[in-house]
Amino acid sequence: MAERILSISGLRGVIGDGLDPEYVTRFAASLGTVVKGGTVVLSRDGRSTGEMLRHAVLAGLMATGCKILDLGIASTPTCGVMVTALGAAGGLQLTASHNPIEWNGLKPFSPRGSVFDKEAGERLLKVINGSPAYRAWSGLGSVETVADPNSEHQRRVFKLVDVAAIRAKKFKVVLDCNHGSGSLLGPQLLRDLGCEVIVMGGTADGQFEHPAEPLKDNLTTLMSAVVKHGADVGFAQDPDADRLAIVDNIGRYIGEELTLGLAADHVLSRHKGPVVVNGSTSRVTADLAAKHGCPFYRSHVGEANVVAKMLEVNALLGGEGNGGVIEPQVGFVRDSFVSMAYVLDGLVVRKSSLADWVDRLPQYTIIKDKLHCPRERVGQACAALRAAYATATATEGDGLRLDWPDRWVQVRASNTEPIIRVIAEAPDEAKAKSLCAEAVQLAQQAVL
Repeated sequence: MAERILSISGLRGVIGDGLDPEYVTRFAASLGTVVKGGTVVLSRDGRSTGEMLRHAVLAGLMATGCKILDLGIASTPTCGVMVTALGAAGGLQLTASHNPIEWNGLKPFSPRGSVFDKEAGERLLKVINGSPAYRAWSGLGSVETVADPNSEHQRRVFKLVDVAAIRAKKFKVVLDCNHGSGSLLGPQLLRDLGCEVIVMGGTADGQFEHPAEPLKDNLTTLMSAVVKHGADVGFAQDPDADRLAIVDNIGRYIGEELTLGLAADHVLSRHKGPVVVNGSTSRVTADLAAKHGCPFYRSHVGEANVVAKMLEVNALLGGEGNGGVIEPQVGFVRDSFVSMAYVLDGLVVRKSSLADWVDRLPQYTIIKDKLHCPRERVGQACAALRAAYATATATEGDGLRLDWPDRWVQVRASNTEPIIRVIAEAPDEAKAKSLCAEAVQLAQQAVL
């Protein structure tokens, strides 16, 4: 059996090799126990295995007395929005995010519409390893279908931007949904913003046309399409549409890191307040916060950690460098739809092309790599890097981050895969690549 990844953030695994209906039902029943048989919003991304998981989840939730409000196929941020809109006790999104097609998973939400924090996650794990509170025949739950889960989400996004001004620009946009759940709200939202939209992978059936993670090597078709159609921007969503990568008007992949940078630059130019990112996110956002005179904070990696820090400091905006912008006015979930709206609104205000805007941002190159490694050996990799880079300022607690005045490198265990992630950033590509490659080599030698 392949490794089943269970954490406070939820569950992921390979269908037919670790993620089986019996365990999924137990997970759902445990969630039903944690929310005391309350109302649960349920949704799934477009993966073909989602329908099987849905039935297993329905059994577990109904068996613990829950009323299930079923959104059908919907994005992860839409699930979070609807938890708050419907006053539910929790939510559950069936998704494996950017993992390959054979994977799927379960992501629980709190009544705040955010992913579970450490305390809630630990309560859930305790029940999974103990005994779910199953109900008698007369106390079983029920299922209701929610007919239009996307309109409330779009309404909240539209409150953030000047809809009329965006419509007047009549932007041309290429949107790569890659057959994920973003294909339901994404094209409609952009058309309602007056955009001419060229949609790629617009059927939410999970039959990915390229690897699921929106990285440069996976988006060559999008880059070509932007140039071919003379588009103002290209957007790429991951399968559950909480992350967004961007291609500018000259067909240049500007990546996931600058999704948050562009949003921060636009928001902080109009409003002042704290910004929170995780420890693996580019320095671009830190520089922009300083430019606009706003407090800046870093959390540990993981959406739950970013949200916890945002709540602690009453953040205006937050997110992660994987293309995930968290806008509290919409919901405490990474949200590709917020990101698209802010980029278009920013283009209106700046009266310039996206390429020009990007070129005015702080310039860094960030390089990301990974190596397979059991979690128990990650400490060995951290120790090796700390010894090798004794002159750097070390920050521990989430793997190890090492900072110099002009560059940084981090090594840490993934929260969702049995791998070590190595990330390096420097002012130019050669230095970033060299630092990342050297760190990978040191980590690999330490864990072999």
